[in-house]
Amino acid sequence: MPHSLFPRPLALRTAGALALAGALLSVPGALRAQDTTRQGVRIGLTYDPGSRPGIVVLAVPGLGGDSVTAILRRDLDYGDRVTVVDAGDGLTTGSGLNYPLLARLSAAAAVQATLTATGLHVAVHDVAQKRVASVRDFTLPSPALSPEWRLAVHAVSDELERMFTGTKGVAATRIAYVQAGQVWVIDSDGANARAVTERGSSLSPAWSRDGRRIAYSAFGDRGTQIVLRDLTTGSARWLVATAGGLNITPVFSPDGGTIVYAHGEEEGTDLFAAPALGTGAARRLTVGRGTDNVSPSFSPDGRRIAFTSGRSGHPEVYIMDVDGTNAELLTPFNFGDQSYRSNPDWSPDGRTIAFQSQIAGRFQVMTINLRDRSIRQLTSEGSNEDPAWAPDGRHLVFTSNRSGTKQLYVLDVESGRTRQLTRAGGVRLAAWSPSLSVAR
Repeated sequence: MPHSLFPRPLALRTAGALALAGALLSVPGALRAQDTTRQGVRIGLTYDPGSRPGIVVLAVPGLGGDSVTAILRRDLDYGDRVTVVDAGDGLTTGSGLNYPLLARLSAAAAVQATLTATGLHVAVHDVAQKRVASVRDFTLPSPALSPEWRLAVHAVSDELERMFTGTKGVAATRIAYVQAGQVWVIDSDGANARAVTERGSSLSPAWSRDGRRIAYSAFGDRGTQIVLRDLTTGSARWLVATAGGLNITPVFSPDGGTIVYAHGEEEGTDLFAAPALGTGAARRLTVGRGTDNVSPSFSPDGRRIAFTSGRSGHPEVYIMDVDGTNAELLTPFNFGDQSYRSNPDWSPDGRTIAFQSQIAGRFQVMTINLRDRSIRQLTSEGSNEDPAWAPDGRHLVFTSNRSGTKQLYVLDVESGRTRQLTRAGGVRLAAWSPSLSVAR
């Protein structure tokens, strides 16, 4: 997840520059979607390699069925790996599904879901084979239409996407962001936006890799401090490894045992590592000599860290070993830009790093391939900042002012498709959660 600083000059000081707060979100384990697989784990659909298979989601009957239908169709559409076929009536016959009609609609599969007393019964039909390929029963929590119920339905969508494509979807995730001095959380489809902190001044929400905790920065009597929040119990504690001064842009290590963050006093900021679960002393990772080193992001294997540094005279993205050694410049100067690259986020597959780069006076979202160092520009409309990867490594959330106010947008990096996530203006600093519902 990105742990980004607002895109301004890196001379960050404690004199009122940053006031920070934290986030609270409850994701009870008991509300995680459950399923019982009766037949099959993944179906082998027949469709052209490289294409997106057509999927029909039949209308779900009963009270709440319209909501289930809409969520499943929208989630599969937003996943960008299948084509949701808009089918009309006549899909069922006296003997079952009308497979010839589904074939004429270019559907590779049809999803037939039925609400039960405990959840959702889902049958997946293979159109080419004219048979039911998989049957599953998912448990949904009560009450219906609650945020937890919707999260469990999203988890059903993710399992369907895995069945169709081999890749689990990211519908059962949430995105934290900052708006008007508060941390908010929104579902991946743009529903259920809600504030999770009191009014104040907040920055840098960061998810743990298991989705159970959030680290953030909060302003207190001793300066800005890193706070760790257990999302199951609601308990919170200060990370007291570096009391006083400026403590910002935290990130969890992949194993959850370490927090890396930026700490500074009067001159410059450096990255420090401290135990996430204990009270041990912090280790200094960078020696900036008066420059600012902020916004760390771990590689998926936990061996390297990308970060923003002004040590070359202007902000650039660097990478280093997890112990602070072997630091190297990742984003060298290119003619035509304004030498401001920052806010890196390492992709879940470890192959690329997303960041923001100032071009012609505006920030744009870029990626850099770590194998050949090739750079790809992903945005051009308006100013676009603070990219954060989804767990699937295919989608990015970022802040853009293309609508006239700062909103969150989601980008499919393969097709270039973009959708608007938020509707209230002035949002920034998004962080994408891991999967929050695990089907079992």
